[in-house]
Amino acid sequence: MTQEVTLIATAAMGLESIVANEVKQLGYEVEVENGKVVFQAPVSAIPRCNLWLRTGDRVKLKVGVFKVSTFDELFESTKALPWEQYIMEDGKFPVSGKSVKSTLFSVPDCQAIVKKAIAERLKLKYGVASTMPETGSLYKVEVAIYKDEAILTLDTSGAGLHKRGYRVGQGEAPLKETMAAALLKLTNWKPEQPLIDPFCGSGTIPIEAALIGQNIAPGFNREFASENWPFVKDQYWEEAFQEAEDKANYDQKLDITGSDIDHKMIKVANDNAKEAGLGDLISWKQMQVKDLFLRKENGYIVGNPPYGQRIGDQEGAAKIYQNLGNVMKQHPTWSVYILTAYEAFEKEYGQKATKKRKLFNGFIQTNYYQYFGKR
Repeated sequence: MTQEVTLIATAAMGLESIVANEVKQLGYEVEVENGKVVFQAPVSAIPRCNLWLRTGDRVKLKVGVFKVSTFDELFESTKALPWEQYIMEDGKFPVSGKSVKSTLFSVPDCQAIVKKAIAERLKLKYGVASTMPETGSLYKVEVAIYKDEAILTLDTSGAGLHKRGYRVGQGEAPLKETMAAALLKLTNWKPEQPLIDPFCGSGTIPIEAALIGQNIAPGFNREFASENWPFVKDQYWEEAFQEAEDKANYDQKLDITGSDIDHKMIKVANDNAKEAGLGDLISWKQMQVKDLFLRKENGYIVGNPPYGQRIGDQEGAAKIYQNLGNVMKQHPTWSVYILTAYEAFEKEYGQKATKKRKLFNGFIQTNYYQYFGKR
């Protein structure tokens, strides 16, 4: 097969530019679109992007794109694509789908037709008379149709990239690892500066900060679907893992603290940090925000506090924001970054944000309030 492929790094709404910067740092030229970053790269980029992207959701390989308005066109255009370059004779190839503003709106029908077309192509190429065995490696196919244009992709990641492999426990509404990394990437924090998350929950922000601080590849402790694909050679994976090992800076000292009012969550956070191999790098404390004590200058607060969205929780959330504002008034050199859906946050905190950015935490529309410390 060709050594150049088209890859798509999917991104949560509002994070496309951050994902694009990560891909650029890996050395690839990108085009930014809604919800995704598209780039041409050698096949060896598949392991590298899966290992290194902190804020992307998945890495997909684009097999083909074409205009389509009938089921016959969908079948023939899908069958014309070189699936045998990617999927082995015994490969499992389930098909998922979505359709938006398109003539072909029945997603189950589109999935069935794409599945049949791929099977027909593979039977022809591999000389299989009956049904394809589908007993081998997994190749997840997606057909996505938007305004009568179909894009067919293979998911190289397997589980979403937010699944780093360190989460052994979590709270009620855990922040996705990719979102936590994005919140950190949107700050000017440097590894030598102190960082505190006063609402740490299961510890995602401090753990992601430690991974960033020591330049540890976020995918280092997990597996990917494409590790079992013959066209993504073992050599590429070996080189990518070796690069990750070589670039890690395990000697970088860090001053990262996670605190929470719930002692149970502090234990969960500590367990997660140990699973990530970062047990000695992060301090964990059970405490309330009003008791926050900052010994150093020029630090960073990065947090995802309770939003107060359930009935009866508004008053509690407001009090938390007031307490945080009162503490931070005493520490003007510290920068504060808070993600919340609480609309009156600035009023309760007692200060208008220097900057705010609209982000979606899952399906919840939030604002990321940014206060830059005086240097």
